[in-house]
Amino acid sequence: MTTPNYGSKRVVTGAHYGLRDWLAQRVTAVLMALFTVALVLQLLLGAKMGHAKWQGIFSAQWMKLLTFVTIIALLYHVWVGMRDVLMDYVKHVGVKLALQVATIVWLVGCGGWAVQVLWRL
Repeated sequence: MTTPNYGSKRVVTGAHYGLRDWLAQRVTAVLMALFTVALVLQLLLGAKMGHAKWQGIFSAQWMKLLTFVTIIALLYHVWVGMRDVLMDYVKHVGVKLALQVATIVWLVGCGGWAVQVLWRL
């Protein structure tokens, strides 16, 4: 007796990033949330809102480091999300590759600009 065939076997393809990317998205999101809480607390405490207050907040080396780490987390978070969207919805390989390269160039540019703003290079 043969077993009935209820459809073809599912072939799973792709880069198998699954759990690692899921975890990366959650960890980077938590880091960005903690940064937001730290920034809001600093804004609520102390002097009247203005340029001097913003300058004071980001003059501390620990805040610059926390901001830099958060920027890196944000860039990685965006890359994982955009890569997944492009892998899922863009079927033409050439277009997908071009969009992924454009995304990387854009994110590296944003990262460089953020470092310049943060440390006034």
